[in-house]
Amino acid sequence: MNAKIENSNGTITISQDVIAAIAGDAAMRCYGVVGMAVRSAADGIVSLLKRDNAGKGIRILVDEGGLSIDIHVVVEYGVNIKVTSGSIIESVKYHLENATGFIVKVVNVHVESVRVD
Repeated sequence: MNAKIENSNGTITISQDVIAAIAGDAAMRCYGVVGMAVRSAADGIVSLLKRDNAGKGIRILVDEGGLSIDIHVVVEYGVNIKVTSGSIIESVKYHLENATGFIVKVVNVHVESVRVD
């Protein structure tokens, strides 16, 4: 379902793909994030997504109260996961509210894997 803003001049519709792209870019800029992740339904293996496919690691729910977002990430070994997750939440919330005008109710961060170089 696309997100809509209605006012006296008309309606603005924003695609979930656009919202996912903004959220993915904001998350990827946070320290300690290696990339977005997607889990294969068939075998449960986590795959690291490239920057141009970052939206696939994000699930968006649009309702009357605002946006609810689930982000699946891979983090770098040695970072504090709690601090990194908090940074992702604040960054995604700020960028989405600034770019779209929608209220972000909740951002859930799912750390799918830790990358060791």
